[in-house]
Amino acid sequence: MIRNGYTNAAAFLAAWILLLCLPGQIAPAQEAPDSYTDLREMPEGAYGERIRELLDATGTDDEAKVRAFIEKRFTEKFLKIAPIERHIAIFAQIHDQNRGFEFYSIRRYGTQSREGEFVVIVRDKLTRGWHGLVVSIETEPPHGIDMLRLSPARPPADAKDEEKLTEESLVRELREFVARLAKADVFSGAVLVARNGEILYQEACGQASKRFNAPNDMDTCFNLGSMNKMFTGVAVMQLKEKGKLSLDDPISRYVSEEWLPRDVSEKILVKHLLSHTSGLGSYFNEMFRKSSRLLFRNLEDYKPLVAGERPAFEPGTGWNYSNSGMLLLGVVIESASGEDYHDYVRNHIYEPAGMTRTGCFAMDRPVPNVAIGYSKERDGWHNNIFKHVVRGGPAGGGFSTAGDLLKFASALRGFKLLNEENTTALWTARKELHAPNYGFGFRVEGESGSIVGHSGGFSGISSNLDIFLESGFTAIVLSNYDRGALHVQARIRELIARVE
Repeated sequence: MIRNGYTNAAAFLAAWILLLCLPGQIAPAQEAPDSYTDLREMPEGAYGERIRELLDATGTDDEAKVRAFIEKRFTEKFLKIAPIERHIAIFAQIHDQNRGFEFYSIRRYGTQSREGEFVVIVRDKLTRGWHGLVVSIETEPPHGIDMLRLSPARPPADAKDEEKLTEESLVRELREFVARLAKADVFSGAVLVARNGEILYQEACGQASKRFNAPNDMDTCFNLGSMNKMFTGVAVMQLKEKGKLSLDDPISRYVSEEWLPRDVSEKILVKHLLSHTSGLGSYFNEMFRKSSRLLFRNLEDYKPLVAGERPAFEPGTGWNYSNSGMLLLGVVIESASGEDYHDYVRNHIYEPAGMTRTGCFAMDRPVPNVAIGYSKERDGWHNNIFKHVVRGGPAGGGFSTAGDLLKFASALRGFKLLNEENTTALWTARKELHAPNYGFGFRVEGESGSIVGHSGGFSGISSNLDIFLESGFTAIVLSNYDRGALHVQARIRELIARVE
């Protein structure tokens, strides 16, 4: 979840990327056309000079040099997107996460790009990951930079590592990778990789509390962010399986007008909330930001944040990630089951799966071995205690361990929580509802939807569960750093793709 306000460099980095994209679109490099050519030469003249200067700026932690580059080379329009201190914060975040970039190529696609626009393929110096740096440079002197976008990129065809791996060599490479990120203090958390339920690798590193120098271990509970949406999806499908609700029910059957106007709730079906196709938005709004977190503990407490919300489009005709929608599913679950949401999930999901260290713990109560989330700012580390919710719920904010999440994945694979039909329905992309990469509470990715699960993100929270349906792998990465799980998650996917 990225909220407005740019409370830290990571959040502003995401916002910066959003602002620089075409309206309404984020176009990561890997979503570009299949046909492309990588030209190994840097452009000549001013274009090449600007790209070199940009790469130099990402590779330094000297704030004075970065400031001088921005002031000299960014156009006035680009500078006005945000105060210069925010731009500097982005460069600091990029350097912290990647240690700068090495130029590899200029990528050209089938259609000719406009003059002055370049897709620069780079490899970061810390993780060796591939990125696409989209740069727009003025065609006339002084050739200022007026647009930037950074996103993951497909490896160049002539640079792919095709060496096949065994399970043992996967573990060896992953252990080295995690150690490198931990040493650079870019990753703090826990990692677990299993195949067919058998753990191949698990490791914890970093600190659960910087104040008390308390280390993370494999029993440390990490905030899941939006991963709780999976539990909400399973709960709804259980009630559907028991005949207590239908996915085609209008939510007006379960949600009172104190939450949504009747004319809105009658058009939104349960399946729309499950697939983020209701058109609703997020209760992390201006009212939330200006309110005490202590006001929001139970589902009813969130009513003022959602009341009166109206869909941005006709339900079922578009896709918009919606925390409000998932919160309302909690209300549906309570109405259909007659149980408190938290009790229902504990009794019908956590306990049957054997998840003993999972729950929506109240952060103003003492809970043993819970990691505090941290964001790295220009003036040092900040915790997220006063930024996040006091207690999580249907849309996110609960806690779990890597081991418990493996139990959850295994329970799903073994059809202990749902029958096969309804389990499959969870991770089937709902293209008919305009949700091409999302099922019912689960993200659907990979070839033919072969990787399912969910991620979570916020200040001091970065988490991900990948269930590889065809190969039997399960990969869990939990971090109490901003974006901490992303590098590890990407590396695990690359390694698993090479396992024989």
